[in-house]
Order: sequence, then structure tokens, then C-alpha cells
Amino acid sequence: MAHGFDIAAAERLEADDPVQHSSAPVTSESAMPDRPPSEGSPIWLVEQLRAKSASALGRAYDLHHESVRAFARRLLGDDAAAEDLVQETFIALPQAMRRFDGSCSLKTFLTSIAVNRARHHVRAASRRRAAMARFRVQAGGPPTCTPEEQLGQAQLAEALNHLLDRLPLQQRIAFVLCEVEERTSAEVGTIVGASQTTVRSRLFHAKRKLRRALARGDLR
Repeated sequence: MAHGFDIAAAERLEADDPVQHSSAPVTSESAMPDRPPSEGSPIWLVEQLRAKSASALGRAYDLHHESVRAFARRLLGDDAAAEDLVQETFIALPQAMRRFDGSCSLKTFLTSIAVNRARHHVRAASRRRAAMARFRVQAGGPPTCTPEEQLGQAQLAEALNHLLDRLPLQQRIAFVLCEVEERTSAEVGTIVGASQTTVRSRLFHAKRKLRRALARGDLR
């Protein structure tokens, strides 16, 4: 099957020694069954990813790239930066599998990798938006929109991205995961490696800052 992924980079990982498994008890998704897992099953996929199999990495990409890309687009508001983050996330997956203990799904684990690698992508996307805004001002910009036009989805999405650019990264991540993707604070805590209390605090501060900006009409 053809993958929309840099499989050549992944194949280079197969030359490395497989990650040694811990002797500690394993949890549900990584537990060894009585018989070898069937090819393509979740347990098989986890084992093959730990062995740095390029074909397993391609399979993981096929299964989960859409959800990772959707999160990246919502977080970054920039398709090019989102695609870069998706590629980086899957390239990092085999090495990251040593931390996977089966306490969450592989899909959730991939989101946590994307979160950990998002910082410079957020900055790059913010710089591109700022540059485009300066260009529109220098070019004279579009004519003033009516209130109805300003409520269009594209305008609102752009305004939200500019507002998110002002948030600290961890507050931005909490807002996107909790409010946009509608994940629970428990799941978000697993993704970002923080307590539910910390997640709720970050979300509270993010929403307060966004509300204040909206109340001021400060959308740029």
C-alpha cells in the first residue's frame, strides 16, 4: 500500500537494533497473548513499531495520519506547518515507542508526540500569519467588510488563529484539545503529561484571555 509518508526515512530505522523490552509487567495493549498476535492487530502493530519496522510505521500512518493532521491544523492554523508536524511526529514514533506502556491508545500517544514537537511549528505558523498581515496592510488590504461578511467562517477562523497566537503554548494546546477537539481533561492530561487540575487551569486562563480579546474587539 502506498503511504503519504516519507517511508525511506522510516526504512533507515530498521538498521538499528530493536528497542529492548523491559522485564516489568506490561499493560493491556502491549501484553503478550498465548499465541503470536495476528498480523495487523493492535498488539502486532505495537510490537512491530517497537522493533522499528518500516512497514508497521506505514500501517500506523495509514490508520492515524488523519487525526494527527486534524489536530495539527487546529493547533497551528497553517496547512504547511501542520504537514511538517505530521511528518515529524511519525518519524519520531519508533524511538518514542519505548515510552508507550499501553495505558492509552496509539492514536492518543501520537497526539502526545505531536504536542511535544509543536513548539517551533507554532512559532513558524505565527510568523507566516504576521507576514501575511503586514503584506495585506502594505498592499492596501481588502475593502471594509460588512458585519455579515465578517461573520464568515474563513474570517472567524483567521481571527481565532491570531488570538491563539497570543496564548502561551501550553494554554493554546489545552484550548485546542479541550474546546476544539472536545477531549476530556483526563485524556488531555495523558497527552501533555500533566494533572487534570493543571489542564483545567491552563484552559481557564486561555478562555479568559480569549474572552477579553473578543470583548475588546481585538481580533488582530
